[in-house]
Amino acid sequence: MPIFHPVDPLGESFPHVLDAAREGSGWAFEQLFRSLAVPAVGYLRAQGLADPDGGVNEVFLRVFRSLGTFEGPEEKFRSWVFTIAHHLVVDERRAQSRRPVTTELPDGELGHPAGDVEEEAHKLLGDDRVMELLDQLPPLQRDVILLRVVADLSIDDVAASVGRRPGAVKALQRRGLAALRRLLERESVAKGVSP
Repeated sequence: MPIFHPVDPLGESFPHVLDAAREGSGWAFEQLFRSLAVPAVGYLRAQGLADPDGGVNEVFLRVFRSLGTFEGPEEKFRSWVFTIAHHLVVDERRAQSRRPVTTELPDGELGHPAGDVEEEAHKLLGDDRVMELLDQLPPLQRDVILLRVVADLSIDDVAASVGRRPGAVKALQRRGLAALRRLLERESVAKGVSP
């Protein structure tokens, strides 16, 4: 699954779906989940979560538990969901810093998904490349860029998610994008000089 996937808005049906979800309708929970699950998984994967699929389930569990407290339009809902996802990432980073590092040994047959191997390889190469670049950024710059690009949040919504002022978010985004540009320029020069 690619990291960057567009949000699938519910549009005019959002208020009706939200009300139905608050009343406990399963179909409404499913629609809310489907509208944001793929970009949320991409965000969690880009943040380096060990289990992004499990992480998105935890995000939506938190969302559905607190659904009665949410008020606002679909754009604010998206921001709210990605704020919860960001808090999950922060919680995971804190927990990870307190636990020992473990390494799994490869297991012959396990871990080989079925499907179009060539297509999966292209996706992984692209995502791996993006991850390599993002990993070179300071965590807060990476968070801001991912929330702006993957979650498609506004500056104000990102500011609320990361607990910074909008001006600070703009500066973090500008510095992060400039750092990415420098990294790409260095690679281009290195490739041009290589025989």
